[in-house]
Amino acid sequence: MFVLTADQIGSRSSADLVPAVEADLRGRFGAALLLGPDRTAGDEFEMVLEQAESALRVALHLLRTRRWTVGLGIGAVGTPLPATAREGAGPAFVLARGAIEQAKRRPHRFALAAEADGLVPASGVQALTELLLDLRDRRSAEGWEVVDLLAEERSQAAVAARLGVTPQAVSLRARAAGIREEQEALPALAALLAALDGAPV
Repeated sequence: MFVLTADQIGSRSSADLVPAVEADLRGRFGAALLLGPDRTAGDEFEMVLEQAESALRVALHLLRTRRWTVGLGIGAVGTPLPATAREGAGPAFVLARGAIEQAKRRPHRFALAAEADGLVPASGVQALTELLLDLRDRRSAEGWEVVDLLAEERSQAAVAARLGVTPQAVSLRARAAGIREEQEALPALAALLAALDGAPV
């Protein structure tokens, strides 16, 4: 299982973002959420997911805003599942708590911790995730615009028509944004996260 804990950055000097982001996550990822998101304390919330790919996509969605520190705990969760994430117990919850404290000291504000490494070391998966986060952090506003439009339009030609530019211009933006590299890396990274949860590599 995957327990994701998020802590709002700079909450003492800004508005409480937890209610809005909880609603956003339920709208975007509701079918993938076993529990939560539920506020745990102050400006933090927590959720439980079964699938590695969903956990990765939720984490990346939160980190893109640069408003959240994210800790991901990978391991067993007590069953039967409670009504809310805040009532949950088990190693994955403890690991998520430790991971978020580590994340506060890391450049991309993300850390993961796993109950058992198995064939894949958690430190290596952490390093690969940080490489992806570094690519995304260097992406320009124009690059993100292409990312978002491709998610809607599915083709660079359609994106070019929406933007009023040539397909070649969109291709250049996509290349500079590292879109293909990210798309190819995501399934492999999700597979490694699943391996940390005990799935075969």
